Amino acid sequence: MKNITVSLDDELYRRARIRAAQEDTSVSAVVRRFLTEFASEGTEFDRLKRQEQDLRAKIQEFRASDRLSRESVHERQIGQRER
Repeated sequence: MKNITVSLDDELYRRARIRAAQEDTSVSAVVRRFLTEFASEGTEFDRLKRQEQDLRAKIQEFRASDRLSRESVHERQIGQRER
């Protein structure tokens, strides 16, 4: 296991210690958790790709005929404006 040194101003360190104590953990554990999540996320592209795959997996059925017609969309928008 590697040790790292991080420089923080005194006030930030004080607030981090208080918050960590409230969560019954240590500042080191918080930093370790953050770095673990940070390093495992990969690139933004990878994250978005996983998100897209998750969303596509949730779609059970899709039919183009389920969409609103152009007329219906415009009727609804007009009706909402008049209220």
